[in-house]
Amino acid sequence: MSADIVQLHPRPEKRPTLDPMLALTAQGMNAVNAVILDRMQSEIPLIPALAGHLISGGGKRLRPMLTLAGAELVGYQGTRHHKLAAAVEFIHTATLLHDDVVDGSELRRGKAAANIIFGNPATVLVGDFLFSRSFELMTEDGSLKVLKILSSASAIIAEGEVSQLTAQRRIETSEERYLQIIRAKTAALFAAASRISAVVAECDEAQEQALDEYGRNLGVAFQLVDDAIDYDSDAAQMGKDPGDDFREGKMTLPVILAYARGDEAERKFWKEAIGGHRTSDEDLAHAIELIRNHDALEDTRERARHFVQRAIDALSIFPDGKARAAMTEAAQFAVARGY
Repeated sequence: MSADIVQLHPRPEKRPTLDPMLALTAQGMNAVNAVILDRMQSEIPLIPALAGHLISGGGKRLRPMLTLAGAELVGYQGTRHHKLAAAVEFIHTATLLHDDVVDGSELRRGKAAANIIFGNPATVLVGDFLFSRSFELMTEDGSLKVLKILSSASAIIAEGEVSQLTAQRRIETSEERYLQIIRAKTAALFAAASRISAVVAECDEAQEQALDEYGRNLGVAFQLVDDAIDYDSDAAQMGKDPGDDFREGKMTLPVILAYARGDEAERKFWKEAIGGHRTSDEDLAHAIELIRNHDALEDTRERARHFVQRAIDALSIFPDGKARAAMTEAAQFAVARGY
């Protein structure tokens, strides 16, 4: 038999990582981090202390990396995107600070949340400070189009958070409403972070839209996986308390699917749990059991894979190369990750 006919034991497919994205953006991220460190300073010591608690807390910095990777993809040679990537990170950090106050979170990225250490008033006000810093950076750039994209995303994020708040503890929340919420609260900033690279590089509308679509679909997939992880991991992996979404009565897709597929007794349980009347550890364990019995986690991840494929397809108008490959693998990582 010829030696080149059959491979009996094909290698397992390599698990996607963020490593290519990290390598692609490493030099740019050094510049972005320098801007972040500089602009979070204040004569009021509490501001850099509280901001630094979260900013240095080990986040993936995926959103500013998208801005840098997009610039590499379109061949941008300037430095304007460094300040804009920092603005993106400040917007994201401000929303996290505000979210933790709204949710009463105790953990963020595996450490005590800022609101637990510094209190709710200080956390809200430092979030406001970081929002203000982000707008300073936008206006310094001088592009009205960039300002419009990022300010619009900021407004949409706030609308998404309010929409999620009004959907809390409402068992009748539909999958369509849920997707509207995550498109606003998560995907809008992913889309804006990606798109502004094409704006500063003065690309054509098609390339702008392609980067917007990439970020938007990646953002939806990222949030879908986050919501699955809340019922599929422990706090060490997530960096937050397991079951937070459950106890807060958030109608995320795993719950929406399990409720829709459940029998009468199961639906009764979900109504009581989401209503805030069944929130013990035993209730959480039962919720996870129901979610697994109805394949709600796998189906949530399958929907995430669908959006990731749409993100990858959006990059097809760009030539093959390191940047496109890194952005493709980053999208695949968003679904494969366990944290």
